[in-house]
Parts: sequence; structure tokens; C-alpha cells
Amino acid sequence: MRSGTVTIHDFVIMPNHVHILLTVPGEMSVEKAMQLIKGRFSFRANKDLGFRGGIWQRGFSDVRIVDEESFQQHRAHIDNNPVKAGLANAPEEYRAGSAYLKHRMRAAAKAES
Repeated sequence: MRSGTVTIHDFVIMPNHVHILLTVPGEMSVEKAMQLIKGRFSFRANKDLGFRGGIWQRGFSDVRIVDEESFQQHRAHIDNNPVKAGLANAPEEYRAGSAYLKHRMRAAAKAES
């Protein structure tokens, strides 16, 4: 998935936190990327849902991905977070995550072929 110059590979929105696996271009800092993501989400929640009030806590924690193995481990952690929390039996069942969207996209592509 792509949003502007930041590439979002995987995500999951949990009841009390969010995980995002993203690639930030060299000229952008992770801090700036998170500022854009949080700001755009807050704007849309206000405009589309009429939400008023704070959504995000201050700051965030980040982990740098150093190789393909680390990338796949973090991807699996994100996908399995709702299962571990007892919110779904399988990652593709949890509607607020990229595993669900990817599963739906694969099913639609398979149905078309």
C-alpha cells in the first residue's frame, strides 16, 4: 500500500495501539512520516466521522528493520497481533488489519480468473 511518498507494507489497528510497517524515503525522517500519518488520520476522523478530541498519544516507538529476516518477523508480529490478543482466530479475520485486506484482494483476484 502506498500513501504519498511513504510506503505502508502492513498495519493493524488494535483497540489501544497501532502497528505500522513502513518504508520512509531517504529525505524524510520517521518522525515526519508519523506526523503526516497521524495528522491525516485525525483530519479524516474529524471531517468524515465528526470526531472531536485527541486521538493519538504523544510520541511513538520505532524499530529499524535491518534485513529481510527482520522484515518478515515484524510482518508476522503485526499480522498475528489480533490473534494473540484474542480478537480473531486468524489474521485474515481481523478487519482492521492489512492481512484482512490482502486476503480480500487475493480472493477477488482469484474470483476474476
